[in-house]
Formats: sequence, structure tokens, C-alpha cells
Amino acid sequence: MRIPLVLLSARLLDPVTGGFLPETALAVSAGRICALGDDREMRALADSATTVIDLKGAVVTPGLVDGHLHPVSGAEVTHGLDLSHCADLDAVREALAREVRNLAPGAYLHGWGLDPNVFGDRPVETAALAPVLDGVPALLQLFDAHSMLASPRALELAGVDGPRTFAQAAEVVCDDAGRPTGLLLEDAACELVERAAPQPTHAERRDRLAATLRGMAAAGLTGGHAMDANGDSLALYAELDAAGELPLRLRVAPWCQPGTDADALRGLIEQQCTGGRLWQTAGVKLFMDGTIDNGTAWLERPDCHGESTHAFWPDPDAYTHIVGELHRAGVPTATHAIGDAAVRHVLDAVEKAQAGLDRGVRHRVEHIETVPDDTLRRFAELDVIASMQPTHCCDFTRADHTDNWSRRLGEERALRAWRCRDLWDSRATVVLGSDWPIAPYPPLGTMAGARHRRPSRDLTQPPHGPDQALKALECLQAMTVNAAHAAGEEHEAGRIAVGYRADLTVLADNPLTTAATELPDLPVLLTVLDGRPTHRDTTL
Repeated sequence: MRIPLVLLSARLLDPVTGGFLPETALAVSAGRICALGDDREMRALADSATTVIDLKGAVVTPGLVDGHLHPVSGAEVTHGLDLSHCADLDAVREALAREVRNLAPGAYLHGWGLDPNVFGDRPVETAALAPVLDGVPALLQLFDAHSMLASPRALELAGVDGPRTFAQAAEVVCDDAGRPTGLLLEDAACELVERAAPQPTHAERRDRLAATLRGMAAAGLTGGHAMDANGDSLALYAELDAAGELPLRLRVAPWCQPGTDADALRGLIEQQCTGGRLWQTAGVKLFMDGTIDNGTAWLERPDCHGESTHAFWPDPDAYTHIVGELHRAGVPTATHAIGDAAVRHVLDAVEKAQAGLDRGVRHRVEHIETVPDDTLRRFAELDVIASMQPTHCCDFTRADHTDNWSRRLGEERALRAWRCRDLWDSRATVVLGSDWPIAPYPPLGTMAGARHRRPSRDLTQPPHGPDQALKALECLQAMTVNAAHAAGEEHEAGRIAVGYRADLTVLADNPLTTAATELPDLPVLLTVLDGRPTHRDTTL
């Protein structure tokens, strides 16, 4: 048996108990942990071809998995101007002005991470950014990635001069005279202007994706649940995998949109379990609503502007039918559901699909930003995974509820923000993720946010909903054993045990005893995927 990797002098952390295993070393063969023991025993298994790494007492956890991210689209979006650190309109205008000065004549300006809170009580529209963008084709994605501001020149080039009708809950927002304000809501509306912009080459997309994935590995990630297969995503994953350059294990869920007919649905079912050595199409992603911040969520009561009253699917019963068909075919679903009405409908659809038909399929709800008490217990009863992104609460809302999200919902619903604690205590399987590029992907930051619930840019600010914080061990479980359970892989992933995957994250100290506010700065010394180091610190 060939032993390509041996790790010595390690503290092996058990994510179930939170304690250290008695063994101090491990050996890897064929991508699996093949032996655990002391340093002498594991060193004896090595030969001249084995990579032997002395970890010098570092802490080894099962590989950390991001439960919700968008690698390909994120690599493209984040190639533009980062506006996520702009706290007010003046800062946005200054950042845009600097970028405009460096643009070639006629070139597009792409921005991302724009926080609607910078507009205060003003409407979210491009008029607030004049005259900086005069004559410049600019596409500025808001932080939620469900909305975009397009400059007048970008709208002109795309031929968008008034309202449009879509098969989903999308909108070209217009003023009383029918003129576009620049705000585009949801994917179908954003695509109108995106298609008119110059597109990167395949080689450029490949290089950007490869660099992004290397950064994720360096941050300690060994895997991710990729929630789209748009464009040439699958071809890019296959290309990197074939070249030995895929540093994350990816589960990819292609989208199923309103209007999907029987043939398209059959194609999604047939696509399942296809892939390569380190990636696989597994599950289907659907949307039940949009976002609270742009008024496209589905709430049981309208927000303060009278918005967020409709489902993303014009006919919610059509969504229910699709979920039933996928369940019967043994295909897990992952549904974006942010508002309380959306979450309730998803759970109702899953319950209907499961009635009298136990396929052992684990469905998921993504985001779950506000839910009432009577919804909590249903996640465990239906074995529906609660996929949460707590750093959205940290960085896009405020403890005093003066932010856009909280003001739209009102005090009662804002107090039900990201109920990680209540869902956990209701025995739901909670999985943590970043939803990158919406929030940063480093997993230690994701776990830290779930613990402290404070703005990452200013940790002196009070926490939003501290009673909903998770404990350190729970956060580790949510990115290891729970992520494995969500994927149906608990028999081979999420633990440090013989026969389990050799996907490992090595940290300079114990993440369970490191203060939440200090956790993002804990050095990642080594990341191992399938028994192969994908990141190695110079100190090792």
C-alpha cells in the first residue's frame, strides 16, 4: 500500500465531542485516512516517496466545507470594483470616480458589493451617483447579488428604455413616467444589461476561477456546496479537475427556474451524479423568493413599503409540483427561501412530497433570514437542512435595527433575524456557509460571525441578536459533520477516522478555545484535499 502523506505531532480534533483523539499522527493512502497512531508508528509506514510533515502540535480538524457558495460567478463578479467597504454615498462616489479615471474610453465599469444602506432614505437609483457615471456604461451589483444598478449609458447600450415582463418575479424599476431608474431586480432583469457588456474569454474565466479556488484552499476550505451551474461552470470545473488544479471538492446544484418544462426537468434528473474526481452534480437549486433588502422576498405580511408580497414562482403550486417530481426521482433540492412565507411554502412542499414516499432524500432551505416560532420544529421533523449564512446578519444589518433590512421588516420580524440558535435547539441540522461573493469565504470568519454576530469591519459594535449565537463546537460541526450529513456523506466525510476522506484543515491553535473575535486571524498552516496538500504555510 502506497503512503503518499504522513502527518506527525498533531492534535487531532474530534468535531463530535470537541476533544482531541488519543492518536498524534495519521497516514494517508488513496485519498483516505488509512491509519492513526503515534509518531513512531506512522513514520514507520513512510518510505522515500512519502511526504512527511511535522505539524509541531498544530490542530487538525476535518476539512472545512462552505455550505453555500458561487465559485464561478463569484470569480467574475469580484474581478470588478469592490464597493463593499463604502459606508456612505460619498465613499461610493469617490471610489467610482477613481475607477472612471482609469477606464479606457467606452469601457464598462463593473462594481460589486454595493450596500443599499449607503442610500439612507433616498431611493436606490443611479441618479444618486450622478454626475460620476455620466456617459459611462456601469453595472454595479448590490451586495445581495439579486439586484443591480445600471447607469443610463449601460441601459442605452442594452436597449432597456422601459418596463419589461418576465416569467419570474423580476423587474426593471421605472419612475412614474415609465423611465428606468437604473435599479434592476432579480436575475432575469440584470441579464438584460449584462448580455450587452463585453464578456471575458474562456481562458480568463478559467484563470480567475483557479485563483479564487486557490485562495479558498489557503483559507482552510476543502469543499463547498456550489449553488449554481450557470454558463460554462461545469466545463471549467472539469477542466481544472482533469489538470489536477481543482483544490476544493465541489457539489454542484444546477438551477431550476419558473417555466421549466418536463423535458428540462428530465434533463436535470439525468444530470445528477455526473462529474469528475473532485466535483459532482448533486441536487437542484430553486428559488422561492428574492431578498428583503430589494423588496422581492415573500413575506406573510408586506414590508414597510408594501413590498415582498409575492413568490419568485408566479405559480407557487408549480414549484410544489417540481419538488415532488424531484423527490420521487431521489434528487435533493436546495431552495432559496428568505422570507417567512417562502420558508413555510418550501416546508409544505417537502412535506407533501414525502407523504407516503420515503426516498431518504435530504432537502435543504437556504438563507432562512426570518421565520416564526411555529416553523422551527418542522426542519427536524422533515429532516430538512437549515443552510445559514450568519455573516450576512453581521455585516448587512445593525443591532439597533436602523438598517434597510430591519426597517423594511419592522421590529417584530427583525427580532427573528437568522435564528441559528433556535433552529439548532429545535434539533435542525444547521449548515454554515458564506454565500460568497455575498460575504467573504474564509471559513474561520464564517464561524466567528456565527459566534459573535458583530460587524466584521467594527467588532466594537454591539451584536445583532446575541441570543441566536452558536457555540464554538457547534460552528465547527456545522462546517464538518453537518455539511457531510447534508450531502449524504456522513459515512465517509466530516470526521478524522480510518476509512474517511483525507480532507483536512490544519490550524495553528484550537478553534474551540480561540476567542470568536480573534478566530478569523488564526493561521491556517495546511490544507489537505484527497490526501494532497493544496496549501502549506512556510512554517511547516
